[in-house]
Amino acid sequence: MSGLNDLLQAIDSAAQAGEETILATVVKVEGSAYRRPGARMLIPLHGRTVGTVSGGCLEQDLAKKAWWLTDSGEPVVRRYSTGATEDEDEDDEQSALTFGLGCNGTVFVLLERLRAKNPSPAIDLLRRVREHQQPAAMATVIATSRNASARVGDRLRSDTDETLRNAQLSSAIRNDLHKTLLQKKSSLRLYTDARGEVEVFFEYVAPPARLVIFGAGHDAQPLVRMAKLLNWHVSVIDSRSHFARPERFPQADAVIFANLENPFELNPVIDGAAVAVMTHSYRQDRHWLGQLLQAAPAYLGQLGPKERTERLLTDIGRSSSALHYPMGLDLGGDAPESVALSILAEMTAVLNQRQGGMLRHRVKPIHQADLLVSEKLAAMADL
Repeated sequence: MSGLNDLLQAIDSAAQAGEETILATVVKVEGSAYRRPGARMLIPLHGRTVGTVSGGCLEQDLAKKAWWLTDSGEPVVRRYSTGATEDEDEDDEQSALTFGLGCNGTVFVLLERLRAKNPSPAIDLLRRVREHQQPAAMATVIATSRNASARVGDRLRSDTDETLRNAQLSSAIRNDLHKTLLQKKSSLRLYTDARGEVEVFFEYVAPPARLVIFGAGHDAQPLVRMAKLLNWHVSVIDSRSHFARPERFPQADAVIFANLENPFELNPVIDGAAVAVMTHSYRQDRHWLGQLLQAAPAYLGQLGPKERTERLLTDIGRSSSALHYPMGLDLGGDAPESVALSILAEMTAVLNQRQGGMLRHRVKPIHQADLLVSEKLAAMADL
């Protein structure tokens, strides 16, 4: 969801001005690519694009050609190759536009026009996920046979009861939307019946990652700023009123003063969140860590030397293999910004179920391949 806020703000501004825009979405990747399915970019008629769908190699061509590619008003999928050869054939719609970058990947980008008075189901879903902090799933048709009973750009969402013309196809997609939510993973599926094939991109739309920082000291400030660059939802909690002030953390979503003497319900704030304990107060750290060890954050880290944290655990009377201490990756540097980078890097690795090592030593591919699952449907008349 990185860059989502800027994207939505740009869409709002265009809508208020009554201007059309084009939404470009990566819907399929074969081989190596800089961005994964779900990456989005907004292309205005005038002005600069917002967001990225690649490492910078595709954006210029999309911005130049998106308007005439969607001149009919219908969504289209543009295919780009980043292979080593340069045998471009722009007149052949089935050929990929080849950039000869040597990345050996193919990127499929869905282009669709956004009209000020015609809300986009995709944008509406992104807003809902961001505002309600609840995940959702969306199925988008990205390719069809000539006689198939669906069109490129058709969508079904997990939060609505809409259907496609073909009831059986709608039912199959609904079942796979449910699986997408359970598995928390985007995927591709190919449905086949007597009328042809329909390829669908199932997108798992996760809410922004949440970061909760216990401690409103100076070193928490760069951590807040860096997390907001990733569009994380950030809360700062401290029992010292002169530290827990919104003006000290203008980018934070919430700054909470929590007196240690008064009960404070932590679970709604920290469940599923990345949590950093860094108050630089032994009393505060002991208080918060004692409660956090009984909760269910996605990541829990304690700042400070290993011996200090082990003394905290002894005083609390608990041990935990899930507690990260000393918190952060071994990057070197002792400036507040360096510490913040180290902490955020480790959190990101844990949330993505990675080890946080050097990519040069990684044996497996950086990104897991998107497998295309095929499913045959019995012939059924359109409704």
